[in-house]
Amino acid sequence: MKAFVTGGSGFVGRNLIRTLRRRGDEVRALARTATAIEVVTQLGAIGIDGDLDSVEAMRKWMAGCDVVFHAAALAAEWGPRDAFVHFNVDGTRHALEAARAAGVPCFVHVGTEAALCDGTPLVDVDESRPLPDHPLPRYPQSKNQAERLVVAANAPQLRTVVVRPRFIWGNDDTSVLTALAAAVKAGRFMWMDGGRYPTSTTHVDNVCEGLLLAAEKGRGGEAYFLTDGAPVELRGFVTQMLATRGVDPGDKSVPKWLVRVLARICEWVWETFGLKGEPPATRMAVHLFGEPVTVNDAKARRELGYVGKVTREQGMASLLTRA
Repeated sequence: MKAFVTGGSGFVGRNLIRTLRRRGDEVRALARTATAIEVVTQLGAIGIDGDLDSVEAMRKWMAGCDVVFHAAALAAEWGPRDAFVHFNVDGTRHALEAARAAGVPCFVHVGTEAALCDGTPLVDVDESRPLPDHPLPRYPQSKNQAERLVVAANAPQLRTVVVRPRFIWGNDDTSVLTALAAAVKAGRFMWMDGGRYPTSTTHVDNVCEGLLLAAEKGRGGEAYFLTDGAPVELRGFVTQMLATRGVDPGDKSVPKWLVRVLARICEWVWETFGLKGEPPATRMAVHLFGEPVTVNDAKARRELGYVGKVTREQGMASLLTRA
């Protein structure tokens, strides 16, 4: 098939391009810098010069494609509110507009459990839980709005599907693992409440498996969680993952209630005074990494035939060999 990928030079995008090219599919990847074009081209995709504001360029290159995989997102913990709206909300709107104009029959959106993050617990959550009206600011809020756009755009002419992987990890990770290792080395890493609580995870190869199945079998206007299977202890998993890079996160821990209070104060200060950079704590980090976050992917397994073919053991072994 012919696929159009946004965010092709990112962590998920790179692995998705590899997966598609191994199948023999033609891939057209949107790239907004010369470096990004070089990355996607080396992976075997056709690099399209443009960004999510380039509706006409996207429409032109989406023409004749069987599916659009929308993997581009600003996935930072904090930053200017306008940047999140522009990239995650307006960017998604533009990609949908281009796909509709190009006559692409399927649009698959890389969503996240963060779209549900409003400060209440996310434990054994499935797709029956509605998107909250008041998610936490920045990333959760913008991804919430983006998912609403994707679902609303579903129509006979354009089948739209959302996949929601939790805690993406694996080979070629330049996001989560890199950020965690940097935080430890800088002395900025501490567990919250010891870190001994469950979390769901999704290896990037399993994300790609889910994306392809969503394109093939996903019901229009529906969302599907993806995971590696049963939850795992966050502390043990992160420690093992960092060990593949020779990094020890140590035992330093801070009470979650204290970080939660600090996060509220920091966000107020940063908002009120327009401070640059990231605050030392955010409510998003507290609720997504400082307490149990588990999701149920039974719907994807039942409706899509999703398996999650890469086990955590296989994923860790591969991380270690490629370190």
